Amino acid sequence: MLFGMPDSFMRSQAQALFNAELPASGKYAVANVFFPPGSDKDDKMIDCKAVMERLIKERALTTVGWRPVPVDNSMLGRDPLDSEPITEQIFVVDSKNLSGRAFEQELMRIRKMAEDEVAGMLGPESGFYINSLSGQHITYKGQLTPEQVSQYFLDLKDPTFVSHLALVHSRFSTNTFPSWERAQPTRMMCHNGEINTLTGNKNWMYSRGGIMESPIYGDETSHLLPATSDNMSDSGNFDSVLELLTKASNRSLPEAVMMMIPEAWQDNHNLSETKKAFYEYNSCVMEPWDGPAMVAFTDGRYIGATLDRNGLRPSRYYVTKDDHVILSSEIGVCPDLPDAEVKVKHRLEPGKMFLVDFETERVVPDDEIKEQVSSMHPYGEWVKKGMIDLEKWTQDAGINRQPMDFTQTNRKLNMFGFSSEKLEMLLLPMSVGGKEALGSMGNDAALAVLSEKPRQVNDYFKQLFAQVTNPPIDPIREEIVMSLVCPVGPEGNLLADPSEKHCERLVVRHPVLTLDEMETLKNHQSKRPDGTTGFQTAIVDITFPAGSGPDGMIQVGLVRSNARFKYHASLPSSHQSCIGTTGT
Repeated sequence: MLFGMPDSFMRSQAQALFNAELPASGKYAVANVFFPPGSDKDDKMIDCKAVMERLIKERALTTVGWRPVPVDNSMLGRDPLDSEPITEQIFVVDSKNLSGRAFEQELMRIRKMAEDEVAGMLGPESGFYINSLSGQHITYKGQLTPEQVSQYFLDLKDPTFVSHLALVHSRFSTNTFPSWERAQPTRMMCHNGEINTLTGNKNWMYSRGGIMESPIYGDETSHLLPATSDNMSDSGNFDSVLELLTKASNRSLPEAVMMMIPEAWQDNHNLSETKKAFYEYNSCVMEPWDGPAMVAFTDGRYIGATLDRNGLRPSRYYVTKDDHVILSSEIGVCPDLPDAEVKVKHRLEPGKMFLVDFETERVVPDDEIKEQVSSMHPYGEWVKKGMIDLEKWTQDAGINRQPMDFTQTNRKLNMFGFSSEKLEMLLLPMSVGGKEALGSMGNDAALAVLSEKPRQVNDYFKQLFAQVTNPPIDPIREEIVMSLVCPVGPEGNLLADPSEKHCERLVVRHPVLTLDEMETLKNHQSKRPDGTTGFQTAIVDITFPAGSGPDGMIQVGLVRSNARFKYHASLPSSHQSCIGTTGT
């Protein structure tokens, strides 16, 4: 469970244990820290504490002290008992009189650096884990059933433990092995569902690391990276990126959530042009983290939830007459709540956001918060000026392509690995009927990675668990919520303030390029509305003598790539593109 900081409880504990008077709420932080099992019997716990205390001192903050968290593990089973960490709380005071946001940013830096340093000492899965380090909220969690949480953590039974908000999660992380640190809520969110685009999301975040520079952290941005990890669940990775966007850039929590989980906007005629422009612009900045997922989130000021654009997870909310707000992914969570006490009862719709703002003390409507975020910059103007549509570019170029030479068709099909079976059973139905052929006999051919025969590149790519839906979901059947449109070309700095530079991308509407589009890319320069050159291309011949084997491929590839790189590097960095060609 994640709670807003229980101020009166923490004050009483600090007074009783350290004889210390805590400053105003928001000027101090308390974190629940997991230490490796048995680390109190050697120097591991001492070393971990020393790392945190040193980093806190280096940032000119003050460590008040450590408090062992009282627990009752009598109800735990064998597995959670064997891996049960030692939990202690650290009290940190803002000695620099920072703003609330700056204090949170310093705390994130300390937490990230501490976890990295301890991982270097003890290993990435040592059991050291900082549940939260914030002046706004604190997390109590573990490898526990919902009923065990309040039984295990004795703090939660104290009558002075009072908070204005709570995020509650009652399942272990999916698609990963359950552990104490992977339990939800994480630092800013919890969610029902799974992130099916996780592999792509992580790869993109790794690749962006080299050009990411925070306007807050500057040259020390590397202390926060990498933002994603194979040791975290899908929820943990989502949470880490969400925290990075909200604390290492100047984006608000609602804006970051809108970027990561956009609503369906391409073919949605009910959206305002302002919101469409915002989503189109941010499609050039970050790819969506697609579910199915219902995500609840908070940073202390806001608490809210959003449903991904497919809407395949339930979510309902109540607003009572005494201004309590209850949202859950299941119906009947509060069976004793009389209908007479309910002022508003509704469901969270696909792509919509439910948001409570504690600063203004109200529920903010979806349209209001999204219009407010979308109107902060001239996204529509930037999109129109910066993005280049390949389809329109091809039309404007007026390609006069030479007729196809079909005398070489069989030779080329054989060279690229197309069998008679693929032509007759897969490509022919697609050509005639405009849809993919369906079959139910299975495929007992060897996996491409294990096959002794040459295979097409696409044969090496297979769907992972939970990426297959029934019935099938694709951009044809579900065109209102799915699209194949993809911006390509160099990305900008993810953490920088929004600018027109971020959307100087080439928009490709389909993963299969037409011959006219390929001809346009190879032989024409694109022009922006202001007359400046958009993209220039370089062609790299990637063929090699078949008899030279792998060594020949590597040698020829290196020579040609180096030669082309000299030309490629001379182009403006935002206008570079490269095409690999194959031949006989």
